[in-house]
Amino acid sequence: MTDRRLIDSAVDVMKNSYTPYSRRKSGAALECVNGAVYTGCSVENSAIGATMCAEAVAVAAAVSAGNRTFKRIAIVSEGSSYNFPCGDCRQILNEFSPEVEILCARGDGRYVSYQLSALLPMPFESERLGED
Repeated sequence: MTDRRLIDSAVDVMKNSYTPYSRRKSGAALECVNGAVYTGCSVENSAIGATMCAEAVAVAAAVSAGNRTFKRIAIVSEGSSYNFPCGDCRQILNEFSPEVEILCARGDGRYVSYQLSALLPMPFESERLGED
């Protein structure tokens, strides 16, 4: 799948966003190593902590379908700035694929690409759970 096609998938699902509070729609398309693609859109809630980012929704869809190894994710919003994943979503992606490629797109279709490790240089990892 090309970068453009993955971004277009994120743009398509972005239209389904529920964003009555921020009014900033976003979409994500997550490509797994087996070629399967899962999408997600932002879903806000008046209890702000219950809001779900587009990329977290896409990861949940992939994991629900039995896919846990990701190749890349495209994240897009309607705005004029590149849409980077928040800290929580960076950690969620790291749980499954620390070297996933992230395509950060903006409303006009332009995008930049980063490895997750560049955006989350010191992730919390499961090995630290047993430390004293």
